[in-house]
Amino acid sequence: MIAFAELAATTHFSFLRGASSPADMVTTAIALGHAGIGIADRNTVAGVVRAHVALRQAVEDQGPMRFKLAVGARLVFADDTPDIIAYPATRRGWGRLCRLLTTGNRRAEKGDCILHFADLLDHQDDLLLILMPPVTGAVPRLAELAAAVPGRLWLAAAMPRGGRDRRRLLALDALAAAAKVPLIAVNAPLYATPRQRRLHDILTCIAEKTTIAAAGKRLEANAERHLKAAAEMARLFTGFPEALAQSTRILERIAFSLDELRYEYPHEPIPAGHSPQAWLEILTLQKARERWPGGIPEKIQALLRDEFRIIVEALK
Repeated sequence: MIAFAELAATTHFSFLRGASSPADMVTTAIALGHAGIGIADRNTVAGVVRAHVALRQAVEDQGPMRFKLAVGARLVFADDTPDIIAYPATRRGWGRLCRLLTTGNRRAEKGDCILHFADLLDHQDDLLLILMPPVTGAVPRLAELAAAVPGRLWLAAAMPRGGRDRRRLLALDALAAAAKVPLIAVNAPLYATPRQRRLHDILTCIAEKTTIAAAGKRLEANAERHLKAAAEMARLFTGFPEALAQSTRILERIAFSLDELRYEYPHEPIPAGHSPQAWLEILTLQKARERWPGGIPEKIQALLRDEFRIIVEALK
């Protein structure tokens, strides 16, 4: 059995770009027998929770399964840097990715994100990166990024059935070899199934402020931008089995899951010799005396005693 995971999936959280929900992407990948899926929307992680919930529901309905969800983002830059998909390998990596996106969001109006290549270099710790090359020509930043993140960069290759696929695949393979980075096979789906191609065309027209009749080459050339079975991907990448194998190798290196995220109350500094409860009561009574310098009213004292008791009981 061929093992494959699509690690360049776009959902409708990439506004007017993706045509399927994160849940549809997850359930379709499971139905196709994928080893996993990577959800990577444009400069956002907003959709990954929906994907996580969908996987949980699938496990509840179908039982335990060997399917892994990778959560990340497709970084779109304001300079000449090609799109780069970033997946956190660890919880620290998740923090770095979130800080990177926050940096871009703070520079822009609401709904936009302005990122530069230098921002990625500043936040690249524990991130696994897939560089998405231009349709033709050279791949900017490939050698520079390969040197900056040794062992954590892949070059993506797709076979969109555009007429020059094989020639482009050979060119990308040569570029990857020169930069000493692995080539990874992707289909970069914009929707889950071929039936949703029409919906994607409509979204494209909305984005381009045009009509189906007038859109022309602004529409995708065919209905191939959907999730594909591993066997079909293997057929498209005949002669490049290693490119397919890299998808599961990336999954194996990802130890992070959204299950790790829990609310953590900030750690407060407690002076030596005091318990957290005792120090809370000292600070509270100190402020109460400032509020009522002539003496804390009995009603307030009783209220504070009740509140302290509730906190003690809640922590038992």
